[in-house]
Amino acid sequence: MAEEKKRNGEFWALALECAHLGVWDWDILSGDCFYSPTWSHMLGYEDGELADTSDLWLNLTHPDDRERALASGERHIAGQTASIETELRLKHKDGHWIWVLDRGGIVERDETGKPVRLMGVQTDISRQKEAEAELERVNVRFRLALAASGTGIWHHDIGANKSYWDARTREIFGLVADTDEVAADLWHSYLHPDDKDAAERAHLAPLSTDGVVAAQYRIVRRDGEIRHVESLVRFIAAPETAGQILGTVRDITEDKKRERELAYAAHHDALTGLLNRAAFDRLLAVHIATERALPLAVFYVDLDYFKALNDFAGHAAGDLALKGVAAGILGCLPASARAARLGGDEFALLVPNCQSAKAEALAGAILAAVRDADLGLPVTSRKLAASIGIAFVEDTTTTVADALACADDACYAAKA
Repeated sequence: MAEEKKRNGEFWALALECAHLGVWDWDILSGDCFYSPTWSHMLGYEDGELADTSDLWLNLTHPDDRERALASGERHIAGQTASIETELRLKHKDGHWIWVLDRGGIVERDETGKPVRLMGVQTDISRQKEAEAELERVNVRFRLALAASGTGIWHHDIGANKSYWDARTREIFGLVADTDEVAADLWHSYLHPDDKDAAERAHLAPLSTDGVVAAQYRIVRRDGEIRHVESLVRFIAAPETAGQILGTVRDITEDKKRERELAYAAHHDALTGLLNRAAFDRLLAVHIATERALPLAVFYVDLDYFKALNDFAGHAAGDLALKGVAAGILGCLPASARAARLGGDEFALLVPNCQSAKAEALAGAILAAVRDADLGLPVTSRKLAASIGIAFVEDTTTTVADALACADDACYAAKA
């Protein structure tokens, strides 16, 4: 029997050593506290280096953790908790702090039920705490990156049919709510009618792939404001569940606005808002190649006396005059016609399905518009005029350069 007890003792000592568990045993009545050799080894001490006093662990506990550790034991002794469980830092022999998980409880009571003995184990969880700290550092950087990018995070639990939006997602959609959980069908109610089907299909696509699906669509907020958003969506499989759809959402309304502005600037004259030369050439080529647009009238308009106006009133007045002339020309054109500023004081027009009589009438209207154009207060005593040349394109093989050259020659003749 004695040999068996010895073997059992050696077995448990070895088990504790392998598991890196430190055992403590506190006799409340006498105040004595036993600490296992593995407890001392965990802190870097050899057997017998530490005195088995009841407050030894407290003396080695980090000052910031003592109150919490004591409170955990007191609540258990008072019957408020089923066991002692707390995390605290103990000072290692070489001076650094190690994190331990302390678990224990009452193992003996007197005849009145009063606790007289407690036992527990402490586990070194320093690696776990370091991993948690590193994860928190990563999360902090992640949250900072999300905040900087204005990106929201959401997920939908397919099996539970529940959706969760973080604060940024709710902000993007203009949703006022204190909790992350939202109605499962709430997202659908925000979709712009013209984008609804495509957006819903895009969000279902991840179910059949492990890749990330990107989608851009418009939402209509409750105040009627339309916003452009971009979502990245991925299906996340989970054991014994239907999985989740995880996604991000970012408001790209300003990006879309800049895209439109850049696209407009690439095709339009910055001063007058008319088409620029490159855009007009492309549009003219399309119309020439479209047989149903023929005959196509191409107008070349060159202002008269513009240099004198510039010299008299200055370039600012000249710019104002060009804007007024452009507005006057646009006011004369039929809906199918297009106008461009080729540069300086030269303009070009294209008018589909235009016979000579219609073209002549339109030219007269443009001349009148130029004469009556608002040139601004500095030049009220000055007037502009224009020379107009017209070329008619009736063959789809005509080149853009030839059409404009013919109109330019006609304009030169008119000016002469």
